[in-house]
Amino acid sequence: MFKTILFDLGNVIVPFDFKLAYARLAPLCGCEPADIPIKIRSTDLVTRFETGRVGPEQFVEELSAVLSLKITFEEFRDLWTCIFLPRPLIAEALLENLARGYRLMLLSNTNPIHFEMVQANFPLLRHFHDRVLSYEAGAVKPSSKIFKAAIQRARCKPEECFFTDDIAINIEAARKHGMDAVQFHNSAQLEEELRARKIKF
Repeated sequence: MFKTILFDLGNVIVPFDFKLAYARLAPLCGCEPADIPIKIRSTDLVTRFETGRVGPEQFVEELSAVLSLKITFEEFRDLWTCIFLPRPLIAEALLENLARGYRLMLLSNTNPIHFEMVQANFPLLRHFHDRVLSYEAGAVKPSSKIFKAAIQRARCKPEECFFTDDIAINIEAARKHGMDAVQFHNSAQLEEELRARKIKF
Protein backbone atom coordinates (compact mmCIF):
# COMPACT_ATOMS: atom_id res chain seq x y z
CA MET A 1 0.00 0.00 0.00
CA PHE A 2 1.33 3.41 -0.96
CA LYS A 3 1.66 6.08 1.70
CA THR A 4 3.69 8.85 0.02
CA ILE A 5 3.46 10.24 -3.52
CA LEU A 6 6.47 12.21 -4.74
CA PHE A 7 6.52 14.53 -7.74
CA ASP A 8 9.31 16.16 -9.63
CA LEU A 9 8.52 19.83 -10.21
CA GLY A 10 9.84 21.07 -13.57
CA ASN A 11 8.15 19.63 -16.67
CA VAL A 12 5.97 17.42 -14.47
CA ILE A 13 3.91 19.98 -12.58
CA VAL A 14 5.23 23.25 -14.00
CA PRO A 15 6.37 23.44 -17.63
CA PHE A 16 9.52 25.37 -18.49
CA ASP A 17 11.66 26.22 -21.51
CA PHE A 18 15.15 27.61 -20.99
CA LYS A 19 15.19 28.89 -24.58
CA LEU A 20 12.94 31.74 -23.44
CA ALA A 21 15.68 32.98 -21.09
CA TYR A 22 18.44 32.40 -23.64
CA ALA A 23 16.57 34.53 -26.18
CA ARG A 24 16.37 37.41 -23.71
CA LEU A 25 19.96 37.03 -22.53
CA ALA A 26 21.56 36.84 -25.98
CA PRO A 27 21.26 40.53 -27.00
CA LEU A 28 22.51 41.59 -23.57
CA CYS A 29 25.58 39.35 -24.00
CA GLY A 30 26.23 40.16 -27.65
CA CYS A 31 25.91 36.54 -28.79
CA GLU A 32 23.43 34.07 -30.26
CA PRO A 33 20.87 32.35 -28.02
CA ALA A 34 22.43 28.94 -28.81
CA ASP A 35 25.77 30.16 -27.41
CA ILE A 36 24.34 30.84 -23.93
CA PRO A 37 23.91 27.22 -22.75
CA ILE A 38 27.31 26.29 -24.19
CA LYS A 39 28.98 29.01 -22.15
CA ILE A 40 27.04 28.08 -19.01
CA ARG A 41 27.84 24.36 -19.39
CA SER A 42 31.55 25.19 -19.62
CA THR A 43 31.38 25.91 -15.87
CA ASP A 44 30.03 24.00 -12.86
CA LEU A 45 28.09 27.06 -11.75
CA VAL A 46 24.56 25.68 -12.20
CA THR A 47 25.42 22.51 -10.26
CA ARG A 48 26.90 24.57 -7.42
CA PHE A 49 23.81 26.78 -7.40
CA GLU A 50 21.38 23.85 -7.41
CA THR A 51 23.26 22.13 -4.58
CA GLY A 52 23.32 25.24 -2.40
CA ARG A 53 27.08 25.79 -2.61
CA VAL A 54 26.50 29.20 -4.22
CA GLY A 55 23.87 31.71 -3.13
CA PRO A 56 21.68 33.71 -5.54
CA GLU A 57 23.77 36.88 -5.53
CA GLN A 58 27.05 35.03 -6.08
CA PHE A 59 25.45 32.95 -8.83
CA VAL A 60 24.35 36.06 -10.70
CA GLU A 61 27.75 37.68 -10.20
CA GLU A 62 29.65 34.65 -11.52
CA LEU A 63 27.24 34.00 -14.37
CA SER A 64 27.40 37.64 -15.42
CA ALA A 65 31.18 37.30 -15.66
CA VAL A 66 30.89 34.14 -17.78
CA LEU A 67 28.40 35.78 -20.15
CA SER A 68 29.91 39.30 -20.14
CA LEU A 69 26.58 40.46 -18.82
CA LYS A 70 25.93 43.82 -17.16
CA ILE A 71 22.66 43.54 -15.29
CA THR A 72 21.30 44.07 -11.77
CA PHE A 73 20.33 41.15 -9.56
CA GLU A 74 16.65 42.11 -9.75
CA GLU A 75 16.76 42.37 -13.56
CA PHE A 76 18.47 38.99 -13.81
CA ARG A 77 15.98 37.35 -11.44
CA ASP A 78 13.06 38.54 -13.58
CA LEU A 79 14.77 37.35 -16.74
CA TRP A 80 15.88 33.97 -15.33
CA THR A 81 12.35 33.11 -14.20
CA CYS A 82 10.72 33.80 -17.58
CA ILE A 83 11.35 30.13 -18.45
CA PHE A 84 8.18 29.00 -16.68
CA LEU A 85 4.99 28.67 -18.71
CA PRO A 86 1.74 29.69 -17.01
CA ARG A 87 -0.39 26.55 -17.32
CA PRO A 88 0.51 23.54 -15.11
CA LEU A 89 0.88 20.15 -16.77
CA ILE A 90 -1.42 18.41 -14.29
CA ALA A 91 -4.73 19.51 -12.81
CA GLU A 92 -4.74 21.04 -9.36
CA ALA A 93 -7.66 18.73 -8.50
CA LEU A 94 -5.36 15.72 -8.91
CA LEU A 95 -2.93 17.06 -6.31
CA GLU A 96 -5.73 18.17 -4.01
CA ASN A 97 -7.33 14.72 -4.10
CA LEU A 98 -4.03 12.88 -3.62
CA ALA A 99 -3.19 15.07 -0.64
CA ARG A 100 -6.33 13.89 1.14
CA GLY A 101 -5.21 10.28 1.21
CA TYR A 102 -1.41 10.32 0.94
CA ARG A 103 1.61 12.28 2.05
CA LEU A 104 2.41 14.48 -0.94
CA MET A 105 6.02 15.58 -1.54
CA LEU A 106 8.10 17.48 -4.05
CA LEU A 107 11.49 16.05 -5.04
CA SER A 108 13.17 18.54 -7.35
CA ASN A 109 16.48 19.75 -8.70
CA THR A 110 16.05 23.51 -8.45
CA ASN A 111 17.50 26.72 -7.05
CA PRO A 112 16.19 29.45 -4.75
CA ILE A 113 15.53 31.96 -7.56
CA HIS A 114 13.37 29.53 -9.50
CA PHE A 115 11.61 27.98 -6.54
CA GLU A 116 10.70 31.34 -5.02
CA MET A 117 9.11 32.36 -8.32
CA VAL A 118 7.25 29.07 -8.76
CA GLN A 119 5.93 29.14 -5.21
CA ALA A 120 4.63 32.69 -5.70
CA ASN A 121 2.94 32.00 -9.04
CA PHE A 122 1.65 28.44 -8.78
CA PRO A 123 -0.70 28.22 -5.78
CA LEU A 124 -1.35 24.51 -6.44
CA LEU A 125 1.94 23.81 -4.61
CA ARG A 126 0.12 24.48 -1.34
CA HIS A 127 -1.22 20.92 -1.48
CA PHE A 128 2.23 19.43 -0.84
CA HIS A 129 3.00 18.39 2.73
CA ASP A 130 6.79 18.50 2.38
CA ARG A 131 9.57 19.04 -0.12
CA VAL A 132 13.11 17.90 -0.79
CA LEU A 133 14.83 20.48 -2.98
CA SER A 134 18.35 20.02 -4.28
CA TYR A 135 19.66 23.37 -3.07
CA GLU A 136 18.43 22.61 0.45
CA ALA A 137 19.50 18.94 0.41
CA GLY A 138 22.98 19.69 -0.98
CA ALA A 139 22.63 17.15 -3.76
CA VAL A 140 20.91 16.77 -7.13
CA LYS A 141 19.06 13.83 -8.61
CA PRO A 142 20.05 11.15 -9.47
CA SER A 143 22.48 11.14 -6.51
CA SER A 144 21.88 8.68 -3.69
CA LYS A 145 22.05 11.47 -1.10
CA ILE A 146 18.91 13.24 -2.27
CA PHE A 147 16.90 10.03 -2.62
CA LYS A 148 17.88 8.92 0.87
CA ALA A 149 16.77 12.32 2.17
CA ALA A 150 13.46 11.98 0.34
CA ILE A 151 12.79 8.52 1.76
CA GLN A 152 13.54 9.77 5.26
CA ARG A 153 11.13 12.69 4.83
CA ALA A 154 8.52 10.41 3.29
CA ARG A 155 8.06 8.81 6.72
CA CYS A 156 7.48 5.35 5.26
CA LYS A 157 9.29 2.48 3.62
CA PRO A 158 10.75 3.03 0.12
CA GLU A 159 8.33 0.49 -1.37
CA GLU A 160 5.46 2.57 0.03
CA CYS A 161 6.59 5.54 -2.10
CA PHE A 162 5.48 6.32 -5.65
CA PHE A 163 7.59 8.82 -7.63
CA THR A 164 7.23 10.42 -11.04
CA ASP A 165 9.84 12.45 -12.93
CA ASP A 166 10.27 13.39 -16.58
CA ILE A 167 13.91 12.23 -16.72
CA ALA A 168 14.58 8.51 -17.12
CA ILE A 169 17.84 8.42 -15.14
CA ASN A 170 16.03 9.81 -12.09
CA ILE A 171 13.40 7.09 -12.37
CA GLU A 172 16.15 4.45 -12.47
CA ALA A 173 17.74 5.95 -9.36
CA ALA A 174 14.43 5.98 -7.49
CA ARG A 175 13.87 2.31 -8.31
CA LYS A 176 17.38 1.43 -7.12
CA HIS A 177 16.41 2.96 -3.78
CA GLY A 178 13.31 0.78 -3.55
CA MET A 179 10.66 3.21 -4.75
CA ASP A 180 8.01 2.48 -7.34
CA ALA A 181 8.66 5.07 -10.04
CA VAL A 182 7.50 5.91 -13.57
CA GLN A 183 8.67 8.43 -16.12
CA PHE A 184 6.19 11.28 -16.63
CA HIS A 185 4.99 11.91 -20.19
CA ASN A 186 1.63 13.60 -19.71
CA SER A 187 -1.23 13.91 -17.27
CA ALA A 188 -3.39 11.19 -18.82
CA GLN A 189 -0.51 8.70 -18.73
CA LEU A 190 0.22 9.55 -15.09
CA GLU A 191 -3.42 9.01 -14.13
CA GLU A 192 -3.33 5.59 -15.79
CA GLU A 193 -0.22 4.69 -13.78
CA LEU A 194 -1.95 5.78 -10.57
CA ARG A 195 -5.06 3.75 -11.37
CA ALA A 196 -2.94 0.68 -12.13
CA ARG A 197 -1.53 0.95 -8.60
CA LYS A 198 -4.94 1.56 -7.04
CA ILE A 199 -3.77 4.98 -5.85
CA LYS A 200 -6.96 6.93 -5.21
CA PHE A 201 -7.38 10.40 -6.66
